[in-house]
Amino acid sequence: MKKRTVVLLVLLAMVCGSGLTFALTGSSLANQAALGQGVLASAASGLKPDEVKKLGTALDLIQSNYYQDVDRTKLLDGAINGMTQSLDDPYSSYMGKKTAEEFEETIEGSFSGIGAEVSSENGNVVVVSPIKGSPAEKAGIRAKDIILTVNGESLHGLELNDAVAKIRGPKGSEAKLTIKRSGSAAPIEYTIIRDDVDVETVKAHMEPGKIGVIEITQFSLNTGERFKQELSTLEKEGMKGLVIDVRNDPGGVLSVVIDIAEQFVPKGKVIVQVEDKNKKRDQTLSKGSGKPYPVTLLMNKGSASASEILAGALQQSAGAKLMGENSFGKGTVQTSFNKQFDDGSLLKITIAKWLTPNGSWIHQKGLKPDIAVAQPDYFSVAPINKNATLKFNMNSDDVKNAQVMLDGLGYKPGRKDGYFDEKTASAVKSFQKAQKLGVTGAVDAKTAEALETELIKKIRDPKYDNQLKSAIAEVQKEITAVASKH
Repeated sequence: MKKRTVVLLVLLAMVCGSGLTFALTGSSLANQAALGQGVLASAASGLKPDEVKKLGTALDLIQSNYYQDVDRTKLLDGAINGMTQSLDDPYSSYMGKKTAEEFEETIEGSFSGIGAEVSSENGNVVVVSPIKGSPAEKAGIRAKDIILTVNGESLHGLELNDAVAKIRGPKGSEAKLTIKRSGSAAPIEYTIIRDDVDVETVKAHMEPGKIGVIEITQFSLNTGERFKQELSTLEKEGMKGLVIDVRNDPGGVLSVVIDIAEQFVPKGKVIVQVEDKNKKRDQTLSKGSGKPYPVTLLMNKGSASASEILAGALQQSAGAKLMGENSFGKGTVQTSFNKQFDDGSLLKITIAKWLTPNGSWIHQKGLKPDIAVAQPDYFSVAPINKNATLKFNMNSDDVKNAQVMLDGLGYKPGRKDGYFDEKTASAVKSFQKAQKLGVTGAVDAKTAEALETELIKKIRDPKYDNQLKSAIAEVQKEITAVASKH
């Protein structure tokens, strides 16, 4: 078992499913009002008389004959959970009162948890994206990771809300996650300390050459207004070009991303298309006027949902360049219903699919960047097993990971194929000397921890962010090209 301990503040929430919604409550779509005052309440709620009888009979049989006392509310909630699970859709889910309250907190931008958004796929809890800047991201959790266990308890087969409840916990408590990752033979264990905090979803700064950078970590209710404020500030400072960074942004509220896209998409051009079950398409046309400066959008495989709507709109209707990696690929729209229930619970349902301005459905495929830019290999290296010391003449994935780390830190092991040779030992000794550790040439637990700590520092340093540097360079190139024509 590979193990990694990360004692960091937990900034964000473990969100149940992707948050892209038309609105926050069921009152948003009048044509869905037929759900009534409770899904199981009566035939008037959409159930036929024989269906009401069947469910009622099952409920009575269980309550009368089960060998232990049963909670009637749990049985009813379980029936609704069964309905949503039968849809085989990771983004449709039922939430009891407590989970519903936590879900609405995530939309409002106030979170508690480890900082990753998850969905349920084939009985597994899968990371949609670690949210940018969160401990989950800093620890190395990635999009597509499968969370196998939490504090020793298996999550396989659990209803998503139950799984999320196990990942959540009191401030200051530990969440020990066991992760299955494609390309890694052994599971990886992370220990993260939970905490609560209000999160800023928009961050901005000016780079040399008057190139603005705006990061969006999630499309929450206040994100649109914050984006306008930061964009206005940059423009007043004489900004000549803009990079919008939505890497590891899992999405959010549809109206918010439309509001942001409208500032760049010229009037009358399509921002997004939404197609319902009857194949009827509604186009959202921009009322904006576009911008005179070049814009580049930076994305990766953790950019999902609303991030992809923004990317598609800017690329296809505003002439912006997409850079980085292929996006996640979530092309559906959810809405949340809570006013139809009188107990605080909430039903989130996929009601439509969304299409890019040119009519492409990117679901499970994602958007391809115009210019592909990968981060260095040390950005995605797996943690080192601390239970065994790595020594000369060994050959393993852990040795390979140590070599990648050493190389990333400039210690030149000479190879990164997993064989521990003399040059690797020499690189280890140089690192140990620099860190004032015992100079043995072997990677023990202390050396492994020090390697990971130093590597995290480097990854967090913007000057080593190849993707961001490439995006800034592309914007500068476009600024120069425009200037040369005048």
